Amino acid sequence: MSASRLEGDVPSADFERIVEALRDVERGSGRDYTSFSVRGKRFGYYWPRTDTVGLKQTISEQQALVAERPDIFEEQFTSGGFGWVVVQLSGVEADELAELVYEAWRLSAPDELAAEVPLPRV
Repeated sequence: MSASRLEGDVPSADFERIVEALRDVERGSGRDYTSFSVRGKRFGYYWPRTDTVGLKQTISEQQALVAERPDIFEEQFTSGGFGWVVVQLSGVEADELAELVYEAWRLSAPDELAAEVPLPRV
C-alpha cells in the first residue's frame, strides 16, 4: 500500500478490476458517470468526480449498510423493489466492495449466468 493511500481506500482502479472479473458487463456513459449493466439490466454507476459508486442492493441490505456506517454508505434511490446504495470508495475495504459489486451484478444477472460466476477475488 502506498503512503498516500488510506486504510480501506479503494481507488477506482480496484473497482474496475472487480467489475472486470464479472461476465457480460456492459458499460454506458453519461456526462458525469459510467454505468454498468449485465444483459441490459443496470446494476451500478461510478461517479469519478466524487469517487463514489452506486450499487443495486436489496432494500434490507441498503438499510443495514446506511444504518451501520452512514459516513461510507448512503441511500441513492429505490427502484423496482431494490434499494440502491452510494458507496464512498475512500472508506470501504476492497473485499467488502467486491461482495457488494457481485451482489449488485447477481441481482441483475439472469439466474443461469449468476449460477456460473463466483464471487470475484481481490
